[in-house]
Amino acid sequence: MAPPATHPAPVTVRMFCQRFSSTPLGAHLARHAALRQLRCWNVPYESDAVHTTGLIVAEPAANAVTHGRIPGRDFELRLAFSPALLRIEVSDTRGERRPPNPGELADPGGGSVSGRGLLLVEALADRWAVLDRVPVGKTIRAEIDLPPPS
Repeated sequence: MAPPATHPAPVTVRMFCQRFSSTPLGAHLARHAALRQLRCWNVPYESDAVHTTGLIVAEPAANAVTHGRIPGRDFELRLAFSPALLRIEVSDTRGERRPPNPGELADPGGGSVSGRGLLLVEALADRWAVLDRVPVGKTIRAEIDLPPPS
């Protein structure tokens, strides 16, 4: 006789999605919305996950406003949260100005005042990627592995 089947505990994935104007204020609001949403999901405010999320959201949001902006089109922030993983996605509507993929980023040099945002994402995220956005544009996806709840 076969042993009874065991079923893993169900996993709840919480989702958040919002569009923001492709302006510096929109990038600022996206970062604050992400942090507020984590508080709504009871992620401790002083946790590494919250600090890392704030930094990761800020960089692709600023890039969406600076490099991905098409007048009249917004950018989008999406978060997916499960007990083990936080996924951050920032999408814009410009597909022809695609940034380098993970592992292809070049150091902009000591005298440059820009070009370090995705290096920061690469350093902070456990995984990240540049994805095509359907029907048009690109998405920067970053994932943070979360420690098991204590």
